[in-house]
Amino acid sequence: QVHLVESGGGSVQTGGSLRLSCAASGYRDSPLCIVWFRQAPGKEREGVAVINTRDGARKYDDSVQGRFTISHLPQDNTKDTVYLQMTRLKTEDTAIYYCAARGGYTGCTLVPEDYGYWGQGTQVTVSS
Repeated sequence: QVHLVESGGGSVQTGGSLRLSCAASGYRDSPLCIVWFRQAPGKEREGVAVINTRDGARKYDDSVQGRFTISHLPQDNTKDTVYLQMTRLKTEDTAIYYCAARGGYTGCTLVPEDYGYWGQGTQVTVSS
C-alpha cells in the first residue's frame, strides 16, 4: 500500500512558478514510478512528468518539456518526496494536479490506467 499526499498548489500569474510536492509513504525497499497527472475541466487526465525512484529516470510530456522539472528526495527506504518544479506557467497549465504511483521494476509511463495509487489532488490556477 502506497500513501500519497500532494501539496503546493495555488494561484499564480502567467510566467510565474510553483513547486508541487508529493509525499509517498507506506512501502519498503521497492522502487516506484511516481508520476504527476493533471486534469483541467472538461478534459481528459494527462500525464505531465514521471520519475523512477530507483534510477532517477525521468519522462516529460511535450507540453511541459523545458518548463517543468521532476525530482525526488528519498528520506529512507519507506518514504520519498517527489517535486514538480513548474516555471514559465501558462494559462493552459491550469488544472488539478495529482500524483500517482506504481511499482518501478518496469518502465515508467504517463498513462493513467497504469497507476493504482493516487493522491487527492491539488489545484493550480494560472491567470493572465
